[in-house]
Amino acid sequence: MPAIPMVELWRGGMLESIHSGHAVVCDERGDVIEAWGDPFAVIFPRSSCKMIQALPLLESGAADAAGVGSAQLALACASHNAAHVHTEAVGRWLGELGLGEADLRCGPQMPDDPDARKEIVCSGGAACQIHNNCSGKHAGFLTLARHLGAGPEYVEPDHPVQRAVKLAFEEVTGETSPGYGIDGCSAPNFATTVHGLARAMARFAAADPEGTTRERAAARLWRAMVAHPDLVAGEGRACTSLMRAMGGRVAVKTGAEAVFVAILPEQKRGIALKIVDGGTRASEAAVTALLVRTGVLDAGHTVVGQYLTDPIRNRRGLAVGEMRLASGFAA
Repeated sequence: MPAIPMVELWRGGMLESIHSGHAVVCDERGDVIEAWGDPFAVIFPRSSCKMIQALPLLESGAADAAGVGSAQLALACASHNAAHVHTEAVGRWLGELGLGEADLRCGPQMPDDPDARKEIVCSGGAACQIHNNCSGKHAGFLTLARHLGAGPEYVEPDHPVQRAVKLAFEEVTGETSPGYGIDGCSAPNFATTVHGLARAMARFAAADPEGTTRERAAARLWRAMVAHPDLVAGEGRACTSLMRAMGGRVAVKTGAEAVFVAILPEQKRGIALKIVDGGTRASEAAVTALLVRTGVLDAGHTVVGQYLTDPIRNRRGLAVGEMRLASGFAA
């Protein structure tokens, strides 16, 4: 089944661009409630699955043994902007482990936060690995590796950390992963179907905070995300803005190449979507539309305008175009 048109860009009364994709909404049983495109399309979830990658950190007892708190759990699920609030927290976490920046394996990255970037450029300095948007996830990996007494190369696919991640990933998606790719941060990223990813998010949404070890871990992670939306992404980012707009009721997470997921605890539902051309603007618009459709985001909220309904303006502030949902998607 092919991808379907989801998001259109119109300019001068003409259709200029079309973004196609796949999307699935799952219930707590993992059954598909609604789908667009191909639910069985195999994708790399990229950073949208960081809460899955963080499950072994909690289930192993490593987080509690190290005194990891809610803010650190949010950072373990984050693709952050490397603002001071992010890098200082990751630095403290590493220090509490008796580790440092050199123990990370995510690679350096210039901050997306404009103030942090300006500081580095104006000082003639260089970005380090703590600035990497995945440094919180990697601090979580290091916490688990230390707890397991495992070696320092925690991003290797056969390392105990990544074996634990793969097991958790396959269990919550309900699928055997057909393979993996190496993510931008050097960790393995296991493939699954869009349905599998939505099923995993529904399991997070339905997790009983007093239930099994898996359920308690899942509930702690999504609750940490909504408690600290500023840490999950940062100012001006869709994940942070959308979670703030929904007042802690829903956790959302983006991934590179236009993947987006949502965890809807009140409805015990999960959402996963993939825009096939990798266009971020389209994945942000599409997830916004699905959040409105499912009733967890007010259609009149300013964030809906920001990511979907406001006019597209040029550099002089003139309204020159608009985003529209394609016929048949999220209507």
